[in-house]
Amino acid sequence: MPPLDQLLTTQNLIALVTLAALEIVLGVDNIIVIAIVTSRLPQHQQAKARLIGLALAMLMRVGLLLAIGWVMSLTASIYKANLFSVDIDLSWKDLILIVGGLFLIFKATKEIHHDLEAPGHLEEHKKASSFSAAISMIVVMDIIFSLDSVITAVGMAKEKWIMIAAVVIAVGVMMAFAGKISDFVKRHPSIKILALSFLILVGVLLIADGFDQHISRGYVYFAMAFSLLVEIVNIRIRNAQAKRSVS
Repeated sequence: MPPLDQLLTTQNLIALVTLAALEIVLGVDNIIVIAIVTSRLPQHQQAKARLIGLALAMLMRVGLLLAIGWVMSLTASIYKANLFSVDIDLSWKDLILIVGGLFLIFKATKEIHHDLEAPGHLEEHKKASSFSAAISMIVVMDIIFSLDSVITAVGMAKEKWIMIAAVVIAVGVMMAFAGKISDFVKRHPSIKILALSFLILVGVLLIADGFDQHISRGYVYFAMAFSLLVEIVNIRIRNAQAKRSVS
């Protein structure tokens, strides 16, 4: 292993900070998934489920980085076709993204249905969610989200220790804020519906990526941030109106 002064060069530190920041941004949708999945568990199990799910997710991402040769082989073409004058070239990574996107759209739509169309079955739905099922859901969704972040890490950094350190930092930040975000979503049902709508949008993005139709994440994150800001203003207005009506 090289000496510490050769590892902690200015170039390596800049790459570490940049990659960690990018991993945190890419983890926003993952935090939303965790907040919604754990909200169906009993209160005393939610924090434990978040920590265990994120810890397993971190170990899995580190494992993928250590097996980066295999991960990059997932990008090799396995199916080519021309449908309706459109060239389709799919790899295992593309198929995982497409299936993951469809699954995310299905789960988010199902959650919206339970919250809006079937309120009488909501408590039964919550009780049916087990601790192990919540952990499994977090890990499965993180596998889908991990592929892009791991491949991004390989493209941005040359040293494996930089990639692994960035993943650990990003997951640490997710652990710190997942609880607060989960509590905020739970207190405001309209935020939960907005978050589920975000997940449908993320599902569409995953499917588009799977078919090599890349949509700039910048536009999507701006739309999410703007929608969230508008809803926070609405919440503050409703709270102010409620206080005035009480007084």
